[in-house]
Amino acid sequence: EHIADALSKGAKAILGGQRHARGGTFFEPTILTDVTPDMQVAREETFGPVAPLFRFEHESEVIRLANSTPFGLAAYFYARDIGRVWRIAEALEFGIVGINDINPTSAAVPFGGMKASGLGREGAREGLKEYLETKIAGLVI
Repeated sequence: EHIADALSKGAKAILGGQRHARGGTFFEPTILTDVTPDMQVAREETFGPVAPLFRFEHESEVIRLANSTPFGLAAYFYARDIGRVWRIAEALEFGIVGINDINPTSAAVPFGGMKASGLGREGAREGLKEYLETKIAGLVI
């Protein structure tokens, strides 16, 4: 549905875009170009092998576009400039930020989103804290 919406609004599928030949719920890995902010793939969480590519001229433009979604589970980007890496990673409003890495998570780090993508964390120390209740008891003798 997200891919069909994007294609109907002018995006191009330069790879994939169809159900996998194996059938079922499998879908081909898909790369979309000419994606715009009004497309579903830009406004909703797409759980599938879909990479929508957006054009931008300035760093601030892409940060604004990325953060304009109500969701905040994960964001991924590629960059060589270490200054740019930290600037963008800090500015993105997502619980997970993959930098030059498609799988930045592990059992040793907390996992979870921001905004409408969930509350709290699972995994690592932060995940354990979700099951605990802090209490203070004071006693004067």
